[in-house]
Amino acid sequence: MKWHCLIYLLLVSYSILGQGNNKTALVDYSYYHELINKAEGFVGSENYQKALDTYKEVSKVFDFVFLRDYKVAAQLAFYLDDKETAFNFINDGIVSGWDLKELKKEKFLSPLQKEHGWALLKRNYDSLHQVYLNRINPVLRDRVHEMFKRDQKKAMGALFKIGNSAQEQYGTEKFAPHSEQQMAQLFEIMDNHGYPGERIIGNDYWMSTVISHHNSISEEYTKKDTLYNYIRPALKRALALGQISPYEFSMIDDWRIAVVSNRTAVGYGFLNAPLSGTLSETNALRGKAGLRTIKLRNRLVDLENKTGMNFYLPDWVIGKIEVEEN
Repeated sequence: MKWHCLIYLLLVSYSILGQGNNKTALVDYSYYHELINKAEGFVGSENYQKALDTYKEVSKVFDFVFLRDYKVAAQLAFYLDDKETAFNFINDGIVSGWDLKELKKEKFLSPLQKEHGWALLKRNYDSLHQVYLNRINPVLRDRVHEMFKRDQKKAMGALFKIGNSAQEQYGTEKFAPHSEQQMAQLFEIMDNHGYPGERIIGNDYWMSTVISHHNSISEEYTKKDTLYNYIRPALKRALALGQISPYEFSMIDDWRIAVVSNRTAVGYGFLNAPLSGTLSETNALRGKAGLRTIKLRNRLVDLENKTGMNFYLPDWVIGKIEVEEN
């Protein structure tokens, strides 16, 4: 695995309380992801009402819900012509950081802008958004954003190196020391705050990009690296606490697997196309992280095209994940 992995990433690149007193603040997010996979299974079989009911259950029993899931739930409710529930999920989504400008661009939900509930939503937006701002840690958010920007700037240097040898030398001599300092900061942040993802800072890609960059410096460096091995158990704990999403964790881990094995080991199916002979291993790996199977993901792609809904599948692979024969 060469330095171009980092270039690719560059180019594509407990201060939390519940959102309502009626929620039970469950902390075992393995159950959360089990419910989401159950809901998506109902979507896959086109049993949209049961899917919506499952999203309602998630919203009732967990004090923090990932924004993606509110977006999907709102669309399901609107698809079922349950506009009141759709607006309820949209309001919950705003409390979780759904920006009004972004909301207005949601094509599937755009007819709701003609409804009375939309005017009410606009009037209440600032107060709902303030709940979100009060929940996240703004100082830590700014700190992590600066880490992300430093990482992008440092990675940019590889673009001016011609050839794999020059890029790998830059990675080892210039980027690796920088990345080790970034990881040291991450250790301190996680010790004091937890994983700085969507739940804590309202952003789900800055830190995951930093760690993914670290995991993609070079095959030689990554094989010798001990920093990720040290932090990985803490990332798994953060996954169980709802501080990091399955998408972030799987992408970070997929880079490590791909680079160390020179793209030969079984991964999550994002960086390397899964093979038919090891598909069960890929699905098992995805399941441990809380992700749906490859088959269900591909079924959801079909239903996006059929219904016009957006299920917010990771766009690291556009459309279906093709399974290669081996």
